[in-house]
Amino acid sequence: MNPIDQILSEHGLMILDGALATELEARGCDLRDPLWSAKVLIEAPGLIRQVHADYFAAGADCAISASYQATFAGFAQRGLGADAAAELMRRSVQLAADARDAFWATAANRAGRPRPIVAASVGPYGAFLADGSEYRGDYGLSASELAEFHRPRMAVLAGSQADILACETIPCLQEAQALAELLAEFPGRHAWISFSARDGAHTCHGEPLAECAALLDRYDQVAAIGVNCSAPHHIPGLIRAIRSASAKPIVVYPNSGEGYDAATGAWAGEGETGAYAEQARAWHASGARLIGGCCRTGPREIRAIAEWARR
Repeated sequence: MNPIDQILSEHGLMILDGALATELEARGCDLRDPLWSAKVLIEAPGLIRQVHADYFAAGADCAISASYQATFAGFAQRGLGADAAAELMRRSVQLAADARDAFWATAANRAGRPRPIVAASVGPYGAFLADGSEYRGDYGLSASELAEFHRPRMAVLAGSQADILACETIPCLQEAQALAELLAEFPGRHAWISFSARDGAHTCHGEPLAECAALLDRYDQVAAIGVNCSAPHHIPGLIRAIRSASAKPIVVYPNSGEGYDAATGAWAGEGETGAYAEQARAWHASGARLIGGCCRTGPREIRAIAEWARR
């Protein structure tokens, strides 16, 4: 049984963590860098561990590692060889696992909740490009080229102590299918695949999300299908789209709803997280079973979910 099924069979809901990168920024990190949060793996790994610890304390059942933007190609541009890059990827998982183990060592933290798991983040090709193309998907690459890019990092993360892989912010069906097929090279490993979405029915690249869910439904190693880093008001329609095509668990972890300008790295507009517990309750009622937050959400939003779910 994959770890998602184990938790859902006993608790009915898995609470994910919130943003890592924007939470690091809120704590003083300068992430104006192509490596984004992966930069902190080199400079201040202890701060990453603290963010993970704070999410567990807030109620998260899952920490997503700081490997979203950690790629061999990206680290090579910094002059790091393959061995050093792989070690940083493993470090991202270790930091989350260490925070989890320290949290779980206190008996009072175990009441009424599952032992948290660690998901190793596998960001899209567009994250390496660092130009916002994870919200477009217009890569101009073939499926085999995308597989070649993802394979070495997936091999490292699949060989780590992560409980599951989180293939996240995927903008297009082509990349999602490439990742789903790569999983066959790592028997016994499972992943969730979550898309970035442009509206309540389509991926950022424009494919109907229902078609994406129907295709991914065929892959046994895909443990859940969903959406992340998309506006909260789109989530109800996206849940309906997935439910229409797949019986797999649905994962949703939207951003705050503010707009992001990839050219300037700035956020603008009004957030939509003022009533996060109420939104999470509605998403759960609609069929979502893994719920958390992405960019510009933090421990406050995760605590709100946990307080609703566990009272």
